[in-house]
Amino acid sequence: MTDYADAIARFDADIAEAKGADAAFSALQALVQATVGAKLFTYMTVDMANEVARRAYTSDAANYPTSGTKPIRYDSWFDIVHKERKYFVANTIADIAKVFPDYELINSLGCQSVVNMPVVLGGALVGTVNMLDVEGYYTPERVAAIREVVAVPAKLAAMVAR
Repeated sequence: MTDYADAIARFDADIAEAKGADAAFSALQALVQATVGAKLFTYMTVDMANEVARRAYTSDAANYPTSGTKPIRYDSWFDIVHKERKYFVANTIADIAKVFPDYELINSLGCQSVVNMPVVLGGALVGTVNMLDVEGYYTPERVAAIREVVAVPAKLAAMVAR
C-alpha cells in the first residue's frame, strides 16, 4: 500500500489557507499530482437548474480556459456521472471520442485517458474533478487511489470554492 501521508498533510495545510476557488482547486491539483498524476486537471461546476457546466479551474488555461459555460449533454457519460454518480474512466482516445466532442484537442495535448469523478454535496452533484493523462494511465490501481485519497479532499475543495 502506498503511503500518501505527506501529500495529504500538504493538502491539509494548503486547504486550511485557501480562499476562493483557485486556491482550493490548486491545492486539490497538487494532491492529485503527488498521488496519482494528471497531465491535464480541471474542475467543472454543475448548474442543473440552468442545465450548464462551467470550468471553475484548469491546469491549462490556454486550451481549457475557465470562462463561459457549456450546456449539459444528456448522453451515456451523463448517465454514469450525474445519474449513477460513478466515476467515468476511459483509457483510449477512441473511448474518449465516444463522449467528448473535443477529443481531437484532448489527443493533441498527449492525453488519451480520463477519469471524471463526481463531487456530491448534500445529495446534489455540484461538480466533477477531471484528470487526463496518456493512454492506459488510469489503471484500476490508480482509480482506487483516487477513491482513497482524492474523493474526500475534492468535497472539501468544492466547499471552500463556494
